[in-house]
Amino acid sequence: MSSGTQLRIWTAAVLIPAVVAAVWWGPTWLIAAAAGIVCVLSLLEFFAMGQHLGIRAYRLWTCLAALGIVAQQWYAAREAAVSRLGDALFRSGAPRVSLELVLVLFIMGAAAIALGSRRALAEVFTSVSVSAASLVVIVIPLSAVIRLHAVDTSGKGSAFALNAPMDAWSAPHLGRQLLLFTLVVVWVGDSAAYFAGRAIGRFKLSPELSPNKTWEGAGANLFGALLVAVLFGRWMNIQQVHMLAMAALASIAGQVGDIFESAFKRSAGVKDSGTMIPGHGGILDRIDALILAAPAVWYYFQWFVMRRL
Repeated sequence: MSSGTQLRIWTAAVLIPAVVAAVWWGPTWLIAAAAGIVCVLSLLEFFAMGQHLGIRAYRLWTCLAALGIVAQQWYAAREAAVSRLGDALFRSGAPRVSLELVLVLFIMGAAAIALGSRRALAEVFTSVSVSAASLVVIVIPLSAVIRLHAVDTSGKGSAFALNAPMDAWSAPHLGRQLLLFTLVVVWVGDSAAYFAGRAIGRFKLSPELSPNKTWEGAGANLFGALLVAVLFGRWMNIQQVHMLAMAALASIAGQVGDIFESAFKRSAGVKDSGTMIPGHGGILDRIDALILAAPAVWYYFQWFVMRRL
C-alpha cells in the first residue's frame, strides 16, 4: 500500500467518526454552522482556481451571501419542522425569508460593488459571473444537507408528520438517518470506485477530465451504494424500492459532481482544489460528490416519500 493511500485512510479514519457524531448527536443548527464553514472554505478554493485563469471574484460579498443561503435553509427547515410556530409567525405579519430574496440581495450587492469598485471595467463580467456561479455550483446544492438533517417525523409539530402513520417509521429522527445514509452512500461509493479502479480498472470513464476514473470503478460505486441502501433500508424502515432509488441517484449524481469538479480543475490547470485535507487534497476534492448527491436524495425523498405520508 502506497504512502498516499495510507495517508488517505488515516485521514478518513479521523474525520468520518467526527462527522458521524456531529450528524447523529448534533442539532440542526450545528449542521448548518458546519455547512457554512465548509461552503466558505470551498468558495475560497473555487476562487483560487479562478485566479489561475485571471478571474477575480467578489470574495467577501459572495462568502457572506453563502452564509445567507445556509441561514435561509436552516430557517426553512425550522419553518417546515415547527409548523405551529410558523403559522404564528405568518399571522403576526413576520416576513418570510426565501432563497430568492437572498439571491436578489446578492445581485444588488454585487452590482453596487461592480459599479463602485476601482477594478477595471473589463473585470465586471467575469467577477460577477464567477461569484454567482460559485453560489449555484457549490452552495445552493450543498445546503440540502441542512434540509435532510432537519426532516422530522416524530409527530412533534412536523408539517408532514401530522398525517403520517407513526408505525411507518423506525425512529423519531429520520432526518439524521437520511443524512447519514447520504454520507455513507458517498463514502462507500467513493472508496469502492477508488479500490476497484486501481485493482481491475481498464476502461476509462472520462480520460480528458479524470484519467484515473474507470467504468469498472463507476460500477463498483453504484454497487456499493445499492448495498448501503439494503442495509439502511432495514434500519430506516422505508420501502426498499425508495432506498434503492435514492442510493442509485446519489451514486450517479455524486459521480457527475466528482467529474464536474475535475473539469473545473483541468480548466484552471491545477491537480487539486487545495491542500487542506491530507491525502485528499482540498475541501472541494472531498465534498465534490456530496454537492450533487445531497440534493438528489433530498428531492427524491421530498417528492416520492414525504408526499405519501
